[in-house]
Amino acid sequence: MARIDVVMPQMGESIAEGTLSRWMKKVGESVKRDEPIFEISTDKVDAEIPASEAGTLAEILVQEGETVAVQTVVARIETEAGAAAPAAEAPKADPPAEKPAPAAPEAPAAKAAASTKESPAQPEAPATTASPAAAPASGAKGEESLEDRLRTKSTPLVRRMAAEHNVDLSALSGSGMAGRVTKHDLLQHLESKPAAAASAPAAAPQAQAVSQADGAGIRVIPGPHVEPWEGDTIEPWSRIRKLTADHMIMSRRVSAHVASLIEIDYTHIARLRAQWKGEYASRGVNLTFLAFIAKAVATNLRKHRVVNAAVNGESTIFRRDINLGIAVALDWGLIVPVIRHADELSLLGIARAINDLADRARTKKLSPDEVQKGTFTITNPGGFGTLVGLPVINQPQAAILAIGAITKQPAVVTAPDGTDALAIRTRGTLAMSYDHRIVDGADADRFLADLRASLEQFPDTAD
Repeated sequence: MARIDVVMPQMGESIAEGTLSRWMKKVGESVKRDEPIFEISTDKVDAEIPASEAGTLAEILVQEGETVAVQTVVARIETEAGAAAPAAEAPKADPPAEKPAPAAPEAPAAKAAASTKESPAQPEAPATTASPAAAPASGAKGEESLEDRLRTKSTPLVRRMAAEHNVDLSALSGSGMAGRVTKHDLLQHLESKPAAAASAPAAAPQAQAVSQADGAGIRVIPGPHVEPWEGDTIEPWSRIRKLTADHMIMSRRVSAHVASLIEIDYTHIARLRAQWKGEYASRGVNLTFLAFIAKAVATNLRKHRVVNAAVNGESTIFRRDINLGIAVALDWGLIVPVIRHADELSLLGIARAINDLADRARTKKLSPDEVQKGTFTITNPGGFGTLVGLPVINQPQAAILAIGAITKQPAVVTAPDGTDALAIRTRGTLAMSYDHRIVDGADADRFLADLRASLEQFPDTAD
């Protein structure tokens, strides 16, 4: 009778640990190959993890709510059905020397838009110097092992915070896996600096309050203590809600938020949508107004580079790629999957990508790579009837667009002969929040004006 190990998977290059949020099977229950058996939460995305082999769940070694390093054995599956130990039997613990030490939790940026959760992270960059001891551990092809990478790298969020505060990460002692410097380590370093302590007035304890770490390693800014009243219901925040809260507070603190609004006449788009909707449906794609807007945004971002940019210290990074983040509302929070190279896709391609990413976000089938590297975010509060929304920027991006409700309205139209008349038009508002450190009002206005022209003069040929 063989038992196979079930390990915490590495869900992306920059992921060093994960929180086992829920077991979907109990000890003693049969498991089919590729059947989800547990759910994990990382700093990028929630996901259901399938069984690699069929059998019976024999042991559970990591309990719900525990955060462990990648490749940690979380359970074991007996490959012969019915041969597993009884459910009541206590699982045998691994010897301490054989069990990997859990990495210290780290709070990353969430992929959030208007109210979103997950900030798209940037690719890992090699450290400038490598530890001499790491050389022998490298493979024959010169590839670094996981331990080497974790020792010499931190997450994009930590590197960005370090750059903002002029902190040399190589000088810090990390508590994460293989000495990795975590956000918790960096915040502790910043909080311990005498200047920071002296700057907080003694008479303002709430202003002095710093982020508090919870059991899952997520740090949120504490607010005033509020007592529940009789009859109130208390619901603890989910992991994604904590990540969203932390990310939104950071974004408001970091960026100089300004918003510009523009009204769009969607009458032409509405006609095209009605004309093409059946054809798209025959291909398994739901054609929405969002797809038209995303296509127009991707086209115009190439002409307005500063809107598709990011701030790095006192310089601006103009992104080569155009990767659109699309905010998706979930029952347990919000997430922002990313359409890579959106400017290279047709309207059909963008519509299909939106449908696919939204469906997999709701069923927890996204991979961490699919919520990273966004360069511009679109959120759609208008889908709930909201006339206009002023979203918070999804760091480290420079701008985010909110789509207001699209409705039929009376409007003044001018005929070719110059006479005016009242007509029923399909209209709506687009609102863009942008980082005024690098995006001036004129930049935002020019982008929105071109976006309006692209939508109101959308090509009549279906692609």
